[in-house]
Amino acid sequence: MSSILTNNSAMVALQTLKQVNSNLQNVQGEISTGKSVGSAKDNSAVWAISKVMESDVMGFKAISDSLSLGESTVAVARNASEKVTDLLTDIKGKIVASQEENVDREKIQTDIKALRGQIGSIVGAAQFNGLNLVQGTDDVNILSSLDRSGSGTVTASSITVSRQDLGTSAGTNGVGSGGTDLSGQILDAAAGSAYSGGTLSATGNTAVIEFAQSDGWDAGDSTTISIGGQSVSYTSAAADQTETNARDALLTSLQALDLENVTFASNSTNQIVVTSTRAFEALDVAITDSVSGGDGNTYIHTINGAATGNTTTESGAIDQRAEEVFFTTGAGVAEGNSYQASIGGKAYFYTAGKNETFEDVARGLKTAVDSAGIEGISTQVSINASTGQASLKIDNSGSDQALATAAMDGGTASGGLFGLDAIDVTTNGGASSALANIETMIQSSIDSAAAFGSAQSRVENQSDFVGSLIDSMKSGIGTLVDADMEEASARLQALQVQQQLATQSLSIANQAPQSILSLFR
Repeated sequence: MSSILTNNSAMVALQTLKQVNSNLQNVQGEISTGKSVGSAKDNSAVWAISKVMESDVMGFKAISDSLSLGESTVAVARNASEKVTDLLTDIKGKIVASQEENVDREKIQTDIKALRGQIGSIVGAAQFNGLNLVQGTDDVNILSSLDRSGSGTVTASSITVSRQDLGTSAGTNGVGSGGTDLSGQILDAAAGSAYSGGTLSATGNTAVIEFAQSDGWDAGDSTTISIGGQSVSYTSAAADQTETNARDALLTSLQALDLENVTFASNSTNQIVVTSTRAFEALDVAITDSVSGGDGNTYIHTINGAATGNTTTESGAIDQRAEEVFFTTGAGVAEGNSYQASIGGKAYFYTAGKNETFEDVARGLKTAVDSAGIEGISTQVSINASTGQASLKIDNSGSDQALATAAMDGGTASGGLFGLDAIDVTTNGGASSALANIETMIQSSIDSAAAFGSAQSRVENQSDFVGSLIDSMKSGIGTLVDADMEEASARLQALQVQQQLATQSLSIANQAPQSILSLFR
């Protein structure tokens, strides 16, 4: 049935043309924008995912800038630490030269002062955009990542860079500042309890070797005394020799050893007194008796009253002259813990920084005491090879001084180069203590440079990763929303042909009712 009111063919052709035009418009939009999903109406799920990823890309671009800034800041600190190490090495060379007494120490001290000033200038200038990592102790966090969980929660991650204080300040003492008593960390070696103090005396320590017997010696009977690894012997040449004969012969032989800082004397008819003024070294003493025959003689040769019988050896030791202050192995050191040694009523202190050990504390306290330049006072740090326990030895070659110790928290950390300002090589004592202390400072600056080098490497690696991650995320977003231009081009040509055909089809359909007019002629 034909109708002039309803042209079904035209309606079908018109709908086809509309669909073709719509598809053609979409393809033209893809070609012009380069995106297959340009808005939420194109594909809401894909569009939402792409927008989240695009926001992450913008965040990671900001993180990349943060990492670049942090890397530059750490690089400045590393370069400063390395330069400080070089200058400290130069100072060490000057200090070594000052050990000779026939050099111009005043000129050497002038050179050291100039090098110290250069170190201070470098430490003060080692900042990037106002941030200086070689001053202070607070950690610095560099934004390094945004971590998105499966639930959509986003958290920021940071790379923590520890400041390495290369300042020379003494910090502040925690004692009396309302802190906590930490005196249990300073131990008496014998009792294992809190150090109760002592006297720094120049008088040497002694051992008394006593000779006693119930009968005279037989020919061939002998006694050997070993002192500090060297030995002397007496052998009876005839029967009925007295202990006085043995003592006098052994005394003469001992004195001939000419041991450094060791003297020998007799104080009774049958005693030899061994006196050691060695500051930081104990002196081993041993005595051995050998009886030639079974005559029943009994020899009671003693060291400080401890007896030895026939064919046996009695051993002992003369303690070092220095007082030794031990630090506990049962606790750690916290930043702000302050350790104090009072000599002759005047206190000298060191306040620990972050991540320091008791070895650092011992060396810091040594520097504090050495920097005071107390006449006759010398120090040495000792680390027990088996237990790792640190101790500070304090010796006195002058007049007697009282020694007391204390430890409290609540202080402000001393600088990593604490004691540098106090180096003075114009005296024998100053030159000697400076040589040990400069080693500690050089190690501090080396450790600082190494720490910054490690941090810089980590920041660089993270920066490279973030750059790669940004590229990967951009590629992923493109995969989701970018148009396939080859496909779009082919579709465009096909749709253009379809459009032409649909137009012609609609034209033919619109002409169909014209045939009805011929029925009315």
